[in-house]
Amino acid sequence: MPYLKLSTNVNVGSEQSAQLLADFSRLLARETGKPERYVMVELAGDKAMLFGGNADPLAYAECKSIGLSKAQANSLSAGIAALLHQRLAVPTDRVYIEFSNCPAEFWGWNGSTFG
Repeated sequence: MPYLKLSTNVNVGSEQSAQLLADFSRLLARETGKPERYVMVELAGDKAMLFGGNADPLAYAECKSIGLSKAQANSLSAGIAALLHQRLAVPTDRVYIEFSNCPAEFWGWNGSTFG
């Protein structure tokens, strides 16, 4: 159920992309308490993006999950920003993250919904 969509203006190679996807998948599973088999992560690098009027390294993320709490969002914000800084040299103050707590009845999977 957890879904993380990451966009960045940093060029991400295919090997680096595979490792980042795995790292973010584990982070989402751990922080949400959901099985990793339900976690989905999308990463798009080398995007045309600006933040604060310049194109220095930056990232935007959307994180959605059923039952996402404020505490989980805070913890995920720190973890996502830290990974982006460690792996892609994106400063933590150049990362925006939009969190959404989706009702189970509005999250579809396997031909139905969770609610």
